Amino acid sequence: MPAPRTPRRALVRAAAFGSAVVLPVIALAVAVRGGWGAVMRFDEDTVRAATDVTRASRALRWLLVAWQEAFSARWVDLLVVPVVCVWAWRRHGLRDRAVWAAGTVAVGWVLQLAAKGLVQRARPVIDDAVAHAPGWSFPSGHAANTTVVAVALTVLVWPLLGLVGRVLVPVTAGALVVLTAADRVLLGVHYPSDVLAGILLGLAIAGASYVGWRRDAPDEPPSAAPGDPRTAGPPPPDPPTP
Repeated sequence: MPAPRTPRRALVRAAAFGSAVVLPVIALAVAVRGGWGAVMRFDEDTVRAATDVTRASRALRWLLVAWQEAFSARWVDLLVVPVVCVWAWRRHGLRDRAVWAAGTVAVGWVLQLAAKGLVQRARPVIDDAVAHAPGWSFPSGHAANTTVVAVALTVLVWPLLGLVGRVLVPVTAGALVVLTAADRVLLGVHYPSDVLAGILLGLAIAGASYVGWRRDAPDEPPSAAPGDPRTAGPPPPDPPTP
C-alpha cells in the first residue's frame, strides 16, 4: 500500500515535474536572448515561408485571424473556462476539480505574462505583414494559454467520460493546441520557438499543478444519497397473500 501523500510530498513532486518540463523552455529562452544562430535562422526562415503561404490565400488569412480571436483569453479564460467549471460543479458535483481547473488557468495566464516580461523578445518583423500583435513574443501566450486550458478542462471532465470520450477529448484538446500554435506562426506574430516554448510552459504549469493537487483516489461524481429517487430501484413486491 503506497504511503499517503502529504502536502510537502505533493509540493516536491509538483516542483520536480514542472522543473523537468520547463527546462527546454529555459534553454530556448537562453538561445533567443543570446541570438543563437541556428535557432534564429530557423525561426526567421520558417516565419517568412509561413506568411508567404498565408498571404497567397485570402480565405486562409481570414480563417487564421478568426481562430486567433476565438482562442484569445477574453473568450477562453473569461467565458469558456468559467462556464465549463460551473457546469461541472453544479451539474455533476465536481467542486474540487472545478476550483482546481479555474485556479490553474488563472495562474497559467499570470506565469506566461511573467515569462514574456523576463525574456522580452521582439515580435517578428516581416515586410507586408499578415497580422500584428502587441507585447513581447516569447513565449506565445496563445499557445501557453490554450495548452493550460486544454489540460485543465480535460482533467476536469475526465470522471464524466466513457471509453470513447477518454480518447476523443484528449485528441481534440491536443489538436486545438497544435492548430493554435500553427495559427500564430502562419500569421507571422510568433516564431516557431515561441509557440514551442508556449506549449511546453503550458504543460509544465498544468502538469505541476495537477501533480501537486491530485489525491490518491480520483474524485468521481458523487452518488445520490440513500433513498434518493434517482437511485432507488422498483419497490419490492407485496408479500403473497395466504
